[in-house]
Amino acid sequence: MARLLIVEDDLDTNDSICEYLKGAGHDVYAAFDGEQALKMFADIPIDVVVLDIMLPKINGLTVLKQIREGSEVPVLMLTAIKDESTQIASFDGLADDYITKPCSIVLLGKRITALLRRVGKGKDVHVWAHADLIVDFGAYTAFNSGGRVDITQKELHLLKLLIDNQGLVLSRNQILEEIWGVDAPDSDRTIDLYISRLRQKLRLECIRTIKGIGYKFEVSQ
Repeated sequence: MARLLIVEDDLDTNDSICEYLKGAGHDVYAAFDGEQALKMFADIPIDVVVLDIMLPKINGLTVLKQIREGSEVPVLMLTAIKDESTQIASFDGLADDYITKPCSIVLLGKRITALLRRVGKGKDVHVWAHADLIVDFGAYTAFNSGGRVDITQKELHLLKLLIDNQGLVLSRNQILEEIWGVDAPDSDRTIDLYISRLRQKLRLECIRTIKGIGYKFEVSQ
């Protein structure tokens, strides 16, 4: 879908982000210091840069400055630094977004999607077809061979989240955070009920239960 450069010196964090974004269909390139990041940026046509600030060799703000000398590519600052002055310096340096760590990896993916959409590279699913099922997320409707299916907005939001993260395991807590936010119910077993309804109403066998964790959307090719 897009070429993403992840600039993060912590190996585990970099790997986790890259694996998640690869699963979302992106081509992902990893850099572990500022010098390497600038070289890769010069050699590869990158669509979005995810950039840490505290980097070896060349810090993230300097990397941002050098990128901006010749490019308007979207840059998302992902850093543990929370102070206002650093955030202001980032936006003064023409960063497009700023997220502090630790953060939800699903939220990071959504922010990247928003940046891609802003520059005309985003690809969002509005109508989804599977077997005899057609779901229109824009119109909040679903149809199968039996006609229109009675389905709620929350159920459609949950299906959309699963489809957008196809092949990835989403925990119940991640799903609660994304679908309900601050209004999340006390029990994460609410998710089990909604998944059961989706399977029954839409006759979907591609929503897999990952025991003890959550759910995974997987369609056979």
